[in-house]
Amino acid sequence: MESEERKVEAPHKKRYRKEESSSDSEADYVPYVPVKERKKFQLVKLGRLTQLKEEFGQRGKSSSENEHDNEDDEDGQVWGRKSNISLLDQHTELKKLAEAKKESAMERQLKEEEKILESVAEKKALMGVAELAKGIQYEDPIKTCWKPPQYILAMSETRHNRVRKKLRILVEGEDVPPPIKSFAQMKFSRGILTGLERKGIVWPTPIQVQGIPTVLSGRDMIGIAFTGSGKTLVFVLPLIMFCLEQETRLPFIKNEGPYGLIICPSRELAKQTHDIITHYCSGLPHEIRCCLAIGGIPVSESMDIISRGVHIMVATPGRLMDMLDKKMVRLDVCRYLCMDEADRMIDMGFEEDVRTIFSFFKGQRQTLLFSATMPKKIQNFARSALVKPVTINVGRAGAASMNVIQEVEYVKQEAKIVYLLECLQKTPPPVLIFAEKKQDVDAIHEYLLLKGVEAVAIHGGKDQEERSRSVEAFRKGQKDVLVATDVASKGLDFAAVQHVINYDMPDDVENYVHRIGRTGRSGKTGIATTFINKANDESVLLDLKHLLMEARQKVPPFLAALQSENEKYLELGDERGCSYCGGLGHRITDCPKLEAIQNKQASNIGRRDYLASNAADY
Repeated sequence: MESEERKVEAPHKKRYRKEESSSDSEADYVPYVPVKERKKFQLVKLGRLTQLKEEFGQRGKSSSENEHDNEDDEDGQVWGRKSNISLLDQHTELKKLAEAKKESAMERQLKEEEKILESVAEKKALMGVAELAKGIQYEDPIKTCWKPPQYILAMSETRHNRVRKKLRILVEGEDVPPPIKSFAQMKFSRGILTGLERKGIVWPTPIQVQGIPTVLSGRDMIGIAFTGSGKTLVFVLPLIMFCLEQETRLPFIKNEGPYGLIICPSRELAKQTHDIITHYCSGLPHEIRCCLAIGGIPVSESMDIISRGVHIMVATPGRLMDMLDKKMVRLDVCRYLCMDEADRMIDMGFEEDVRTIFSFFKGQRQTLLFSATMPKKIQNFARSALVKPVTINVGRAGAASMNVIQEVEYVKQEAKIVYLLECLQKTPPPVLIFAEKKQDVDAIHEYLLLKGVEAVAIHGGKDQEERSRSVEAFRKGQKDVLVATDVASKGLDFAAVQHVINYDMPDDVENYVHRIGRTGRSGKTGIATTFINKANDESVLLDLKHLLMEARQKVPPFLAALQSENEKYLELGDERGCSYCGGLGHRITDCPKLEAIQNKQASNIGRRDYLASNAADY
């Protein structure tokens, strides 16, 4: 019995000794917590923060919480229920904290973007070589004889701002001329007013209300307004008035001129501008001669007018450069320069040509830049060539016209050409179809002709005579459909077009804005149908999605499902989207256009231009 009892007691003794020996390990050590600390922890747990403040004189946090709250210490945030504060007040406080965090993130993003924009900014000013070499800088704008009516000058600045606000006109610059709401008050010649009446134009559009007085005052200007808003008349009518004044004072002699120069990125736009000028010059008391200088037409036609003395010259950069190099035309007396669709011209690689053209001027000129899409980068670059410029903005730069109903449809690549026939049923003719590639334009044109549709086509590969004939037939209503590349997307005015079809979504959302702007012009409503599929780049589709959202258009489910990583940063401060290309679906930090340009530049580093060096030898 005694031996059995010993066997029972022995294990108890060993177990006790083992526990005692292991109690020294740090893993099982439990520190002593004073009563004061334990009470504090209990109060925090119950959410009685007010009592804590009174007892301990601080926004107490127990030592056990510190590990979890390190991230929130920066904001001074205390976790736990606040029994004495209403839920609404707590929500407001949390909202403020969230906003503060957001602002700091926004500030960091903006600083980063400013650095990027500064690094890609053009270092060379958009000025002539001689002006840059001699350091010539003009301080004051050109003086003109025109002044607004006395009673408009007598009106207060508050009234002018009220008019601008009502018409949604945004202006930047010093001493901005007052807006004028009537063509008669702008002191135009009787012949010009008659020309406006013949066109059915009674009242000026918002860009004309502010833009025409600015140009007539001799100010340099950047004009940004949506497609079809009447930008052409803003630079055409004042130029005709200036030329009329010059001709009245001292008639132009042989080989003199031009006094005004208008540069356009495409031949079709240049021809359209020339036709508009000819229309308004027809009823004037003096003959105002206008010359068209574009590729594809004989130089002799231009020279006939130049030899008699030319007032206005409308040209594309290539032909103008050629004529200036061969001394066929001089810019000695030219005092007026307008670049229509200026941002597209610089983007299309005409930047060096424009800088060279500036070098042919012999004195100060009034410079005007116009476009529907002008990103911040282009505006900053353009300002280097302007003297105290006035920037006039009607709507956001790069925004689509609100008169266009935008429909985006998912169509597989192989089904596009067949689906075109169904889309043509949406509206009566005429209809405009855009495609990216020349071969697609030819394929669509041939398909439509086979199906019995009266169609014509234009692209850069066709000769000028055929292009002009096609555009004219479409404009006059002799043909129902015009199939074109982007040569027809910039500035062309087809008043009767109710429907634009984008066979391809362009790689650049700015081209999309220009394309759909061929309809819904002069206050009329139009429809734009765009085909998209998996072949399209996601960044372009994101830009399109946000463009549709901005214009309050229907966003299809497959577009709505697209999400960008930086969705929260798309709108920072006053700046929306990318400041480099103007796209709304990304910021400059993710700009695909900028990335492509930088990759192209990087690939050219260290390469020698053998072709150019060999050409120089001959």
